[in-house]
Amino acid sequence: MPFFSAKIPQSFEGSTRLDKYIASLPASAFDGNSMNRSRLKSGATEILLNGKSSKVSAKVKAGDTIDIQWEESVPENIEPENIPLEIIYEDENVCVVNKKQGMVTHPAAGNWSGTLVNALLWHWGRATIHQETGQEVSAEMLAKRRPGIIHRLDKDTSGIIITAKNRASEEFLHDEFLHHNRITKEYIAICCGRPKILEGKIETQIIRDPRDRKRFKAVVGTDEGKKAVSIYKCFATYGPFSLMRIRIKTGRTHQIRVHMKFLGCPIMGDPIYGNFLKGSPFQSASLMLHAYLLKIHLPGKKEKVTFKAPVPLRFKKVLRTLHEKYGR
Repeated sequence: MPFFSAKIPQSFEGSTRLDKYIASLPASAFDGNSMNRSRLKSGATEILLNGKSSKVSAKVKAGDTIDIQWEESVPENIEPENIPLEIIYEDENVCVVNKKQGMVTHPAAGNWSGTLVNALLWHWGRATIHQETGQEVSAEMLAKRRPGIIHRLDKDTSGIIITAKNRASEEFLHDEFLHHNRITKEYIAICCGRPKILEGKIETQIIRDPRDRKRFKAVVGTDEGKKAVSIYKCFATYGPFSLMRIRIKTGRTHQIRVHMKFLGCPIMGDPIYGNFLKGSPFQSASLMLHAYLLKIHLPGKKEKVTFKAPVPLRFKKVLRTLHEKYGR
């Protein structure tokens, strides 16, 4: 998603609405496309003022830092595509998929095709999603253009995604995910480093990294950003590497990747938060993070159901090499 960050100069006098200030900035600040107030209100997915979630109506003044992430450039059509999917479970209400690594969840800037949404439209026998010429992007329209998507995985994270096949199921599952204590989401990861404590809770705030506003950073002792909680357990070590199980209690962007970095054990193959493994047999490894388990209530079901996505081949190859090199 496009991202914008700016600090209001000390020369700025008085205060004004955040959206009014943003609209006054030159188009060059937004890759050549001016950000008017309507576009900001309809397309913004995250607005932070001095690290805290904010509204477009918030007042800003000299010295304030503004961070904005937004959706834009919605394509005219989203086509069904005959892309193979690994279906774990499906009924009249939901479809549970083992998303392969490298697949984007829904169309967005730079990835307008080949996404999970394109594949689901084909699998469900749905028609092309059209956009009327000249139609302005709105939050409601964006929701319609990612049918059934309840939650996301990063492009290079593989594993379980549950999707909704009708509006009633979508609302039901959205409510379940809104209350994270109702669901269990468990991941496995191969990490670079060994934690000092083999199991525990990581509880931090997650903020934009002030040195690189496209990254995130875990911090403590502040109320800035968003609270993030992860429960981890290291259940195997191989020399300087660890095999981790992580359960998340919140669903923040890059949460596990940021928390493993905070723990001193960045995930192997992470191009943003990882260590460069020069001379290692794993220096070309892709992201070793996999959504392994989801336990959740389904629409119309009394008891929770547990789904598991098999350990991917890339994990097995790395673990085989770790066993051969370091044993157990």
